[in-house]
Amino acid sequence: MPDPLETLVARLLELATIDEDTGRRRLPPERELGDALGMSRGTLREQLAVLERLGFLRRTQGRGTYLETPSFGFVRTYFAIAHSLGYLTDAHVADSRELIEAAVAESAARRATDEQIAGLRESVDRMVTGEAQGDLAMVHAADADFHRRLLRIVDNPILQLLQEGLRRSLQQDLRTRRLSVSPGSTGETFDHAHAEIVDAIAAHDPDAARLAMRRHFEVAGSVASASPT
Repeated sequence: MPDPLETLVARLLELATIDEDTGRRRLPPERELGDALGMSRGTLREQLAVLERLGFLRRTQGRGTYLETPSFGFVRTYFAIAHSLGYLTDAHVADSRELIEAAVAESAARRATDEQIAGLRESVDRMVTGEAQGDLAMVHAADADFHRRLLRIVDNPILQLLQEGLRRSLQQDLRTRRLSVSPGSTGETFDHAHAEIVDAIAAHDPDAARLAMRRHFEVAGSVASASPT
């Protein structure tokens, strides 16, 4: 049986009109909408407020109410609260990141353009430069940029939803892994692991890209496990 909110959205799609200039789906005024749906204005407003909080609806004073492509705000909120309640742990985040990144690297090897590959190499070059200069801020920024570029190559909204939902926790995991191998020769090894991922993607070899990504995580894991407690 469909969820009541799903049923409501299906009806809203039927009642919406398309703006010729923007292509956005505009809903009728509340009174007209309530009559069409057989809902009181109070109940309707409650339901619309839920959709707005979830990012599927935007109300603009003087312009109307529109159905929207969802933002990632509500997903981030869900994951942040779930993490604070202990439902999601740092270990869950780390494991999920490894699974997602391996799949992303494999997919990127199938579709990356020369320009996208050049962008990945530029990120790795900045990591190397940051390591050489002892500039961890540069290293962290380049590392995060590298993984964002990979995700953009794949261009999958579901993966982006997961990545954005977990963004804060993923960023912390990335920084923790990076700090476990920086600075010095282990940091250079970590950067070399990134370069191997790019080489595999440039060769359009999905299996090699997936394995290179796994080795990338193994470098940090082996260093972290060897670090004194």
